[in-house]
Amino acid sequence: MSRYIAILFIFSCSAVFAQQKDTIRVGDTTQNKIANSKPTYSSARRASILSACLPGLGQAYNKKYWKIPIIYTGFVGFGYLFYSNNLKYNEYRNALIQSQQSSNGGYAIVNDINWSTTQLQSQKLIYKKRRDLGAIGMGIIYLLNIIDANVDGHLKTFDVSDDLSINVEPWQNLYSNYSEYKMSYGLSIKINFK
Repeated sequence: MSRYIAILFIFSCSAVFAQQKDTIRVGDTTQNKIANSKPTYSSARRASILSACLPGLGQAYNKKYWKIPIIYTGFVGFGYLFYSNNLKYNEYRNALIQSQQSSNGGYAIVNDINWSTTQLQSQKLIYKKRRDLGAIGMGIIYLLNIIDANVDGHLKTFDVSDDLSINVEPWQNLYSNYSEYKMSYGLSIKINFK
């Protein structure tokens, strides 16, 4: 009986050593995948830099031309909001300065309307908030442009094919404690996307 256990032990050890050689080979393919993925990351970096230099250029680099008009429409919209409200802000600010310096009791005429100092101050603050909203909107569009170019650069080589597979394989491992050898068994699940 002990001979059979010894023979079984020898065969199970040889299977474990074969498993170790396979894991070394898997490590090599992992290193190859990392080496192959470096150009993908550099293209994402290049797209981000191009978008930072000129908005929409990173999208053109990634061949997502349909996003360029959306970016510039956002810039024009928020730019117009900034420009028109800045004109009104300066108009009410100048009128407020005139009303404080004049001797007519703190009133000024803007667009044929006689405004008091408090009314001019509130109008100035309203247009200042709207102007600042336009500036913040342009900044957000600029940042989203760079982020979008970076994400598209990373997803440029992403595979969306229907060729998916799953492999379920048994595995075993032999490890030693100071006094004895122990075996562990389990299942290995590998999902392949290509």
